[in-house]
Amino acid sequence: MSSILTNNGAIVALQTLKNVNSSLNKAQSEISTGKSINSAKDNAAVWAISKVMETDQSAFKAIQSNLNVADAVVGTARAGAEQITNLLKEMKELAIGAANDAADYGKIQTDIAAKQEQIASIIGASQLNGINLLATDVNGSGGTSFTVLGSLDRVNGTAVTTAGNIVVAGVDFEVDIEGATITTISDRATAQTAIGEIEALIDVAVQGAADLGSSGKRIADQANFVGKLADSLKVGIGSLVDADMEEASARLQALQTQQQLGIQALSIANQSPSAILSLFR
Repeated sequence: MSSILTNNGAIVALQTLKNVNSSLNKAQSEISTGKSINSAKDNAAVWAISKVMETDQSAFKAIQSNLNVADAVVGTARAGAEQITNLLKEMKELAIGAANDAADYGKIQTDIAAKQEQIASIIGASQLNGINLLATDVNGSGGTSFTVLGSLDRVNGTAVTTAGNIVVAGVDFEVDIEGATITTISDRATAQTAIGEIEALIDVAVQGAADLGSSGKRIADQANFVGKLADSLKVGIGSLVDADMEEASARLQALQTQQQLGIQALSIANQSPSAILSLFR
């Protein structure tokens, strides 16, 4: 039955064309933005997951930056500790040189005192951004350690995160080395006493430098891991929301063809009522 009031063919063609145009707009949006899910309207669940991952990825980048600074802080202290170790070795050699009756004890003691002053200067200068791991007061507020955020561990399916901190204990060379007493060398006997005292300080310096080296390695490894984790999250986010550009391009061409055919079908359907006029001629 033909009708001039209801054009079923045009209705079907129009609905098909609307669906094609909607899909075409989505394909064009994917191509222009590079994302298949650009808002919560596209896919609320996936969009929410991707946003949580984005916050984690951003946080890990910031954590990596902080860890790099912390590595520099510990590295500064370690370099100072290694230099102090070398100076103590030189002091030991001077004391050994005084362990004979023909030594110039006054000159040797003067050299040792100069190196002690140099050690004190290194301890005071081995700081970065107000943190000195060789001093008694590490952070200027009475602290004895240096703490840096190493990770944020998220509980699956919740917004709860747990902070994973890395704590680096100060080695306090200010008390253990700068404040230590070394016998004044005035003869062979006092030189031998000083040798033992300096040897003990070398052990302290070596152990402190080794501890700082271990802490620095841990921080550097964590920074490297966090950086890889951030990159992994970025790849994961991309797999969730990024558009497949090859597929989107092929789909766009197919939809453009469907759009043209839909327009033609609608045009043909709109011509059907006018054909009824021929029945009255």
